[in-house]
Amino acid sequence: MSQPNPAQPRFNLSEWALNHPALVRYLMLVLLVIGVSSYFQLGQDEDPPFTFRAMVVRAYWPGATASQMAEQVTDKIERTLQEVPYADKIRSYSKPGETLIIFQLKDSSPPREVSDIWYTVRKKVGDMRPNLPVGVQGPFFNDEFGDVYGVIFALQAPGFSPPEQKDLAESVRQHLLRVPDVAKVELYGDQSEKIYIDLSPARLAQYGLDMNAVLAQLGQQNAVESAGVLQSTHDQLTLRVSGAFQSPQEIRHMPIRANGPAQLRLGDIARVWRGPVDPPQILVSHQGQPVIALGVSMAKGGDIIALGQALQQAKLEIQARLPVGVTLAQIQDQPRAVATSVLEFVKVLVEAVVIVLLVSILALGLQRGGRWGWRVDFRPGLVVGITIPLVLAMTFLAMHIWGIGLHKISLGSLIIALGLLVDDAIIAVEMMVRKMEEGYDRFRAATFAYEVTAMPMLTGTLITAAGFVPIGLAKSVTGEYTFAIFAVTVLALLLSWWVSVFFVPVLGFWLLRPPQHPVSDTPHELFDSPFYVRFRALVTWCVDHRGWTIAVTVLTLVVGVLGMGKVQQQFFPDSSRPEILIDTWLPEGSSMAHNAEVSRRIEQRLMQASGVVSVTNWVGSGVPRFYLPLDQIFPQSNVSQFIVLPTDLKARERLRLELPALLASEFPEVRARVKLLPNGPPVPYPVQFRVVGVKPEVLRQRADEVKEVMRLNPNTRGVNDNWNESIKTVRLEIDQDKARALGVSSLSVAQALRLWASGTVVGQYREGDRLIDMVVRGRADERSKLDDLASTYVPSASGKAISLGQIVRPVLDFEPGVVWRENRQYAITVQSDIVEGLQGATVTQQLLPSLRQLEAQWAAKGWGDYRIEVAGAVEESAKGSNSIAAGMPLMLFIVFTLLMLQLQSFSRALLVFLTGPMGIAGVAAALLLLNRPFGFVALLGVIALMGMIQRNSVILIDQIEQDRRRGVHAREAIIEAAVRRLRPIVLTAAAAVLAMIPLSRSVFWGPMAVAIMGGLIVATVLTLLALPAMYAAWFRQALQQSYPRVKNEAESG
Repeated sequence: MSQPNPAQPRFNLSEWALNHPALVRYLMLVLLVIGVSSYFQLGQDEDPPFTFRAMVVRAYWPGATASQMAEQVTDKIERTLQEVPYADKIRSYSKPGETLIIFQLKDSSPPREVSDIWYTVRKKVGDMRPNLPVGVQGPFFNDEFGDVYGVIFALQAPGFSPPEQKDLAESVRQHLLRVPDVAKVELYGDQSEKIYIDLSPARLAQYGLDMNAVLAQLGQQNAVESAGVLQSTHDQLTLRVSGAFQSPQEIRHMPIRANGPAQLRLGDIARVWRGPVDPPQILVSHQGQPVIALGVSMAKGGDIIALGQALQQAKLEIQARLPVGVTLAQIQDQPRAVATSVLEFVKVLVEAVVIVLLVSILALGLQRGGRWGWRVDFRPGLVVGITIPLVLAMTFLAMHIWGIGLHKISLGSLIIALGLLVDDAIIAVEMMVRKMEEGYDRFRAATFAYEVTAMPMLTGTLITAAGFVPIGLAKSVTGEYTFAIFAVTVLALLLSWWVSVFFVPVLGFWLLRPPQHPVSDTPHELFDSPFYVRFRALVTWCVDHRGWTIAVTVLTLVVGVLGMGKVQQQFFPDSSRPEILIDTWLPEGSSMAHNAEVSRRIEQRLMQASGVVSVTNWVGSGVPRFYLPLDQIFPQSNVSQFIVLPTDLKARERLRLELPALLASEFPEVRARVKLLPNGPPVPYPVQFRVVGVKPEVLRQRADEVKEVMRLNPNTRGVNDNWNESIKTVRLEIDQDKARALGVSSLSVAQALRLWASGTVVGQYREGDRLIDMVVRGRADERSKLDDLASTYVPSASGKAISLGQIVRPVLDFEPGVVWRENRQYAITVQSDIVEGLQGATVTQQLLPSLRQLEAQWAAKGWGDYRIEVAGAVEESAKGSNSIAAGMPLMLFIVFTLLMLQLQSFSRALLVFLTGPMGIAGVAAALLLLNRPFGFVALLGVIALMGMIQRNSVILIDQIEQDRRRGVHAREAIIEAAVRRLRPIVLTAAAAVLAMIPLSRSVFWGPMAVAIMGGLIVATVLTLLALPAMYAAWFRQALQQSYPRVKNEAESG
């Protein structure tokens, strides 16, 4: 091995590596082994982890209307929530007797503090609890929104009673909880038990019994009360009183005191029976059969694929222990989806690696000679190829250290990084090959590459990495979701530079061979081939006609900006998972029984559709969060949600288009919505407008006007709002004079009616570790019709029972079924789906002028307190974009500082800085030609693209400056620098562009890949042709003079 030049004063890392080959070999081997090992230790999941900054607060006030709930309960809780640190958005809906408040924190709230904030919420709301009306139950809190039940099992036990089914489900749950990495197992569709005591008011009146006395006897008979402790001389004897119910039969035989000699038992005046809660809670069915679903949540940082394998083994063990006829089916299998996704990404990564290798081999190894005039030397490409697994292995090690797992964001980021991480290696190898062609030996060629290219490469690498800084600093849910793009790409870029200056020179020294053809002492001769002659002539024309060149460049930029206005906007695309979700809504106030019956018919019809593998139905609620970005539907008696699993993606697309028409024609009584699983943070509808105002009744009218405007747009489908229909109520007008004369109060009437219609809990039956409510209510055949109201009895002050028909007149009425509020203001969200082929943002922009005009009409009529706000995907996208924009100043500062450090000239740094937007025309052209939307992920790609463009620009400008410092005339330096840097610039761009081709097929990453490909192609052309012209125009005085000549050994660089 040759010795280094002792006259070289600067430290040369490549030279140091060449003089320590044993250490280099050791580090390569160790880093590869540890990196590969780290890959297999990385956690695998479908989506990146991000913090759900939302809490649900519920409260109940039996008997209150929706308006009373909003004013007396919801508003007071919301007022308290506004005082919580990082409070952002407070959304709520109030229904008769209940309220639900969705409290969201600001996206900038630190994830580590979220759990402490939830404690603060509980404390503050608990402190204001005495200010709520008497009779309010709660508030109750739920902040476990981050739990994803990626694996869901369905336990089907035909012929078993509900208690037996629940016992089986609990047994299965206990077994599943013992599986490693299982954090939680929730049951869905299990019905709690009640002991119902169905009393007949007529029978009570017949025997002269007081309802309140019967209730009191029931409660007193089964109470747990201490009888004291007898202190004897030697012992303490605890006294126990018998009489507590040991079985439902004892309840039936309980003696009742009557007004006469007759001895009655409870069974004489009531039907006592044990059964599931009525009306039922959430119901679940799978393939048309009722089931109990078990949702399995993975522990944080776990490996979903390993968990899936462990659960499959546990499923086999459980099935072997279950009674004959009981089956445990799997209805959600996230591990399989993740395994398929990881496999597809690995295939894409391999394709990208092969493409980059081919580019490197052909571009660096193509030489004149051989049988057909050209031959390919595989060694230069092999040097670049070796760096790929090395950098990837080191990246995996860094990901393992910093806790970044494998998911769709990090895997896509690796593919993006792949096209960039070979850039430095290509530049270094290209310089080594060229220097060897010029007559340098291998050692000098390897060390020379560091002297000439190391610092410009580092600057370019840091500039490219700086392009991802806004993603890393974004304080939003979308920023947190896409953080891995910043982390993985920057890690790979920084490691790739170190590999290119430390390992690549050594690999080049080992593998590269001097050219077989005779070398020349004139370096310029290498660029005198016909191709370079033509390219030099083109650059010369651009420099000489720089005015025209700059004008065309500016025009291209303007056309690109205008073209971006024609590209459809998008937040996040739909997922490529096969499931189809169907939401069905019955009119507000519909019963669970009616909902279950309609849902059963829909489920049967869906099972008959071709291409459907399975159908799972949740009645009375949306499905649990089996997929992280899923927008959840809260429990309501009029809602159902179906998971339809098709055979493949082709069947999914066909069903997605066919099912809306099928459901509309065959089930007109429901409002059905067919949708795919989303990507990114959850957004309910693609088009949403929020109508905000003061008075609910006026707001309802204004929202109807907005709905009418939206319906007139031909691109909207299924326009609706979240207040739904008014519900039917029966208002009981009491003859107060007669009621007072009879000793009956409004309270006693309400209590009697509640007991008759819904039932009253009078105690709890204890069985083992279970507590089963005992519910007293009217007989089913005496409370099923409105006419039965008149024959219901209410106790009077004299102890006699009075029929309600004597003092009450029922009146049918309507009242709001649900009242939504936004930040303590009444708000109705008007929303719709859109026609095929359009994006939500496009339709939103179409509707905005008409809605702003409508808003102006309201103001002219004195309704200035009512306004229309853009909501939904557009609002969330704006929040995400704004969070990215907040990091742009820092990115620009970092980029400009790096340019100043490298170029030592404000004007030259500004020139390079201004080349950043050069690719916008290519971005617009590629997106329009391939009909891809410009989404949030594509935006991140365009921001990063600016760094890639400036990277090439700084390398070219630095080459010009080096030549000028050597005394080359400015005009010649500009032209020859473009010629000499043509191959490395085109090679690095080609590697980045071609590596994106496999990724462009991805639904999620496709728009970003297409944007980078188009932008980089156009920007590369402009960098090589327009940048020299811009430099010549900017420094036109320099064309008349030269730098003082500085002699150094790198003159020929």
